Amino acid sequence: MRFFSKPTYSTISPVKKKDIPKDLYTQCPKSGELVFTRELEKNLRVVPKSGYHFPLDAPRRIGSLVDEDSWEEFDAGIASVDPLGFVDTKPYQERLDGYEKKTGLKEAVICGMGKMSGIAVSLAVMDFRFGGASMGSAVGEKITLAIERALERGCPLVIVSASGGARMQEGIYSLMQMAKTSAALARLREARLPFISVLTHPTTGGVTASFATLGDLILAEPEALICFAGPRVIKEGTNEELPEGFQRAEFLLDRGLIDQIVPRHELRERIITFLHALFVPA
Repeated sequence: MRFFSKPTYSTISPVKKKDIPKDLYTQCPKSGELVFTRELEKNLRVVPKSGYHFPLDAPRRIGSLVDEDSWEEFDAGIASVDPLGFVDTKPYQERLDGYEKKTGLKEAVICGMGKMSGIAVSLAVMDFRFGGASMGSAVGEKITLAIERALERGCPLVIVSASGGARMQEGIYSLMQMAKTSAALARLREARLPFISVLTHPTTGGVTASFATLGDLILAEPEALICFAGPRVIKEGTNEELPEGFQRAEFLLDRGLIDQIVPRHELRERIITFLHALFVPA
């Protein structure tokens, strides 16, 4: 008589961690929660529960802001050259080729004309994927042309910034773009045309010290790092403990550098509200 039978086992192999695709989930740096990457992309790369804003590439940013079928890109062929023959761990031109291959972009900013609730705007959106959206001569030229386009067409200007600062591989040619873009904005102000600047994470260095903080209205996404020199550099230079949240959007809002913090899903409607208040079409 048998009191026990030999156990049977399933022939289905257990799922191993290595079998799960790497890009299936994305971990939120703020809460630690895992979010389906596909759902995160649908949500404009904002984590639903924590509200953490991951960087958003320029094409999707533009699509989230302008009216459907209203976008026309300009100056797409403008790209950086290597005026100094710069080489660090690799030649600068090799880096540029790599950025273009990775992103499909010629440079770190996309510029053009679009409509927001029927209002024509000159729009420039920086893309951090391209060399940390650093500003070289080509980025400065495209931003300047976007400003001049607003002048020529008598329309508002909107720039969405995200940058690691001036592009060191171009030396003084990069730093000159700070003065160039600022001078163009002075002409826009003389014409009494509004400039709305949107600061996203991170906006630093020469971009912060020039056009990004010269807006008639300055908006920022939640918890964006906005600074000239980063907190690590300042801490090492001063040997002082920095205030909590130092140089984040909330810290700077309290101190008057920015006007409002606007979550990504509300940005289009908020900009439209301000456009109606600041701009009267001719």
